[in-house]
Amino acid sequence: MTVTQLPFAWAGSLATLDGRRVTQCALSRICGGCGQSLGRPIAFVGTPDEVGRNAFHAPPLHVACAESLLALRGADPHWQIVTTAGFEFVRPAKEDEDRRPTFRPNSLL
Repeated sequence: MTVTQLPFAWAGSLATLDGRRVTQCALSRICGGCGQSLGRPIAFVGTPDEVGRNAFHAPPLHVACAESLLALRGADPHWQIVTTAGFEFVRPAKEDEDRRPTFRPNSLL
């Protein structure tokens, strides 16, 4: 992913994720930044709250794509990068207030 293009799993702006592409990234194990296959390590970007909960809304990324994504956002101290060797994709339950799926890293690096 180059710093001038919108990442694969985002729609219209960096504030809006494309739900279909987020699911595609999870099920096909592809990068939310460039759309290519993931290897290891896997990176997630998120707010301090997401880091604290170990549950991210943004899809998995290559480390370089995560760094490019942060560069696109500018100097935003509210987004952090977490690296992992694997993750679980968790779909929301019917009673969950937040209806967005989450990614839960299972072996932080």
